[in-house]
Amino acid sequence: MSDVYFINRKTKQQEKEQILCKTCLEMLYHKNPFSWFFRTLLCKLPIFSRIFGRLQMRPSSRKKIQPFIQKYSIDAAEFLDPPETFPTFNDFFIRKLKPSARPISNGNDVAILPADGRYLVFQNIHHEEGFLVKGKKFSLEALLGDSKLAHKYAHGTLIMIRLAPVDYHRFHFPCNCVPGEPKLINGPLFSVNPIAIRKNIDILTENKRVITHLKTHHFGTVLFTEVGATNVGSIIQTFEPEKHYAKGDEKGYFSFGGSCILILFEPARIQLDQDLIQNTQHGFETLGNLGQTLGRALSPI
Repeated sequence: MSDVYFINRKTKQQEKEQILCKTCLEMLYHKNPFSWFFRTLLCKLPIFSRIFGRLQMRPSSRKKIQPFIQKYSIDAAEFLDPPETFPTFNDFFIRKLKPSARPISNGNDVAILPADGRYLVFQNIHHEEGFLVKGKKFSLEALLGDSKLAHKYAHGTLIMIRLAPVDYHRFHFPCNCVPGEPKLINGPLFSVNPIAIRKNIDILTENKRVITHLKTHHFGTVLFTEVGATNVGSIIQTFEPEKHYAKGDEKGYFSFGGSCILILFEPARIQLDQDLIQNTQHGFETLGNLGQTLGRALSPI
C-alpha cells in the first residue's frame, strides 16, 4: 500500500500522514478470506468497539497520553486543561481546546471548517467524476436513507472531513443555524482510514451515522452527518435541538478512534474556497483547522 500524503493548509506544503497500525489495516482490508472474516468480526459486532472503548476509560490508560503526544507532535499548549489532569486516555482524546487556539473566521455569509481534519470538497457532487473508488460512485441515497432527500442534494456541495486519531475530536457548527433532532442510522463500524476508504467507498454509506438538519439564513438547509468508525461506537451530541447556535459553537464529539464527517449543502448555496477545491482536484486532502474559512454563501437562485 502506497503512502498517504496531504496538503497542510497553513504551510501549503505536502506532508506524509502517520497512519496508526498501518500494517494491521493493510492486512485487515486485503482481499482474501481471512481478512474478510476478521474484518467482519471486528467491524460488524459492536461489542469489540465497546470493549476497546472501555479500555481507554480505565485509569491505567492515562500512561499512554504523554507518549502519544510526543510521538505525534501534538501541541499541548492548545489544551484547555493540562495533559497531566486527564484521568484516562479517552478524557485526553475528547479534550477541549482554548478558544484562542481556534479563532473563528468572521462574516455571517462565511462558513467555516467545523473540525480539525483532512478535507476533500466537491462543489457539485454530480459533476465530480473523480469521486469514485474502483469505479464505484458514492451513493447519496445510501448515505441519507431517503431517496427524496438524495434527489434534493444530488447537485449539491459535499464536504468530507476525515479525523485521524491524532486530531482534536470535537466538532462544531459551520455557520449560524438552528439544528433539528439528530437522526441515527445504525450500521457497522468499518475504519474510515484512507487505506480502508480506498478499498471500498461504501464504508461511508454503511457505517453507523447520525444526520442533523441545520436550518440557516444564508445557506439553506445544511445536512451535517457524523460517521462512526472502528473503535468509535460513541458519537456524542452536546447541543439542544431547535435552539439557535452561532458558527463555531460545539455540536458534539467522537470517542476514541478515527472518524468522519460529511456535510451537504443545497445546490448553488455556497462557493467553496479555491485552495480546498484545487487540492481535491489534484488528489490531495487538505489538513485544516476548526474556524478556518470553508466558503462564502451564494445568493439563492
